[in-house]
Amino acid sequence: MPSYAALSELLEPRTTVLLTVECQEGVVGADSALPELAGQARAGALANVARLVAAAHDGGVQVVHAVAERRPDGRGANRNARLFRAAARLPVQQLTGTPAVRVAAPIEVAEEDLVVRRLHGLSPLHGTDVDPLLRNLGCRTLIVTGVSANVAVPNAVFDAVNLGYTVVVPADAIAGVPADYTPAMIRHTLALVATVATTDEVLACLERARGVRPA
Repeated sequence: MPSYAALSELLEPRTTVLLTVECQEGVVGADSALPELAGQARAGALANVARLVAAAHDGGVQVVHAVAERRPDGRGANRNARLFRAAARLPVQQLTGTPAVRVAAPIEVAEEDLVVRRLHGLSPLHGTDVDPLLRNLGCRTLIVTGVSANVAVPNAVFDAVNLGYTVVVPADAIAGVPADYTPAMIRHTLALVATVATTDEVLACLERARGVRPA
């Protein structure tokens, strides 16, 4: 884990953005298309994402929600991997405009939040509006949260690093399946390219930054 001073230096509110990845009702909600993943997320990670979002709202840190969705006719969606073909057969579809693509409770979406929706691919960043939005916001550090540790989260982390951002991953604010896969992914992969911390450590830095910010 990083030192408090090192983490605080990274998490300057004016240059930090919090990204939530696929924290949507059809993925992590009660009627998820992926109940095992939803169960893992709701065991603690989703609540931690909500805590981080609330602190970001209070501390002036921009929040971006990355949502994956699909047109009813499937137009523009990938079909070049088994994952995409399996997703197309799930009983709950992430269809544009339906409750499945709403950001899931207990995460609260504020008026100033940005919601970026994608119809294709595996990454919240590649081929989406997220990167240009981050650049226009002056982002230097990206906090990555959400699901899944199997696919979308590592895609987000690697793409962000390749694009020149510094990434912070609160280890208890991401989830994947099976349960023991997430810590292994963090330890052996994400920790090589991102700063790994806990939700409480990130919250402490954000709260301190808010306390010392001029009125």
